[in-house]
Amino acid sequence: MKNQVSGFAYPRQQQGIALFMSLVILLILTVLGVSSVQTTRMQELMTRNSHDINIAFLAAESAMEDAEALIEGTASIAVFKAADAYKDGLYLEAAYNSASNWSQVDWYASNGFYITAATVVDGVAEPPKYIVEHLKSIVSSEDTLNLDNIGQGTGSGLSEVFRITAYGTGGSAEAHVLIQSTYGKKF
Repeated sequence: MKNQVSGFAYPRQQQGIALFMSLVILLILTVLGVSSVQTTRMQELMTRNSHDINIAFLAAESAMEDAEALIEGTASIAVFKAADAYKDGLYLEAAYNSASNWSQVDWYASNGFYITAATVVDGVAEPPKYIVEHLKSIVSSEDTLNLDNIGQGTGSGLSEVFRITAYGTGGSAEAHVLIQSTYGKKF
């Protein structure tokens, strides 16, 4: 008698197509998983860098506010005319080229060409710094016709223009921001 169970036929030999298909699907899922991990890591780095740059920008803005407060507290431009004013972060137009490029300067040097901001910014690698340059004196257009200075005291209508350059770092020294602004004040 043969080994047959009634109504049951022995399966044919497998060709291996199910194993091959499952290996291909597993390979595709692995590639997708690795790709999503790399994308997530890249997004995390971009977010961290963006946060670092924002901190550096806030530090530079706080240095800008300190410089504006310094100008407001100054009674005259005599401090800019002092012979060693450039050592204290104050520059007269004639002392430095009016088209200065402060981005080429070493902001980590200790030679004192800048002023360290008094405002403390948490989480920065270096305290914010700034430079103030006196650019020029401007007489407003309505005061240019008042040749004899009638009705006004001497020097009224004269505005002094300053350029402020502020430098801030983020949580790491690699993230840094340099901003410039002009500021005018009547003395």
